[in-house]
Amino acid sequence: MLVTIVCLVLLVLTTVLHYEVLRLLSFWIARIATQPRAKMLVVMFGTFVSHSLQVVLYALSYVWLAEEMHLGTLGGGSGTRTFVDYLYFSAETYTSLGFGDLIPVGPLRLVVSVETLNGLLLIGWSASYIYISMERFWTATNGSKARPL
Repeated sequence: MLVTIVCLVLLVLTTVLHYEVLRLLSFWIARIATQPRAKMLVVMFGTFVSHSLQVVLYALSYVWLAEEMHLGTLGGGSGTRTFVDYLYFSAETYTSLGFGDLIPVGPLRLVVSVETLNGLLLIGWSASYIYISMERFWTATNGSKARPL
């Protein structure tokens, strides 16, 4: 039951976080008086920061569930886990990379499954946002005025 609640909380937190970052990027970019390519860099770095924060949220939940609540472990590799191990595992799970050197065991597997789907959806959302940004800013470099996002 606790793992299911953690999954739902993480879904809500990461989705709201991503929405707010994209909303703030749209707000700031419309007000920045700079070249369109500089605006694209802000978009790229902003979305990267958003995804990085989401990976950290999942890593923190893994640490809490595995180390404090004893609701699973990460098998494989060295026996002692550090935060860097959980962060690495979260990043490879979020991006659906899945090297397989660390393997979730126990109820932790549900959170891992949710993170993979959540990462896929949020990365797709970012790709769409970046595409729209590129379309608007690249049009602006050809002599027309940039449109706000």
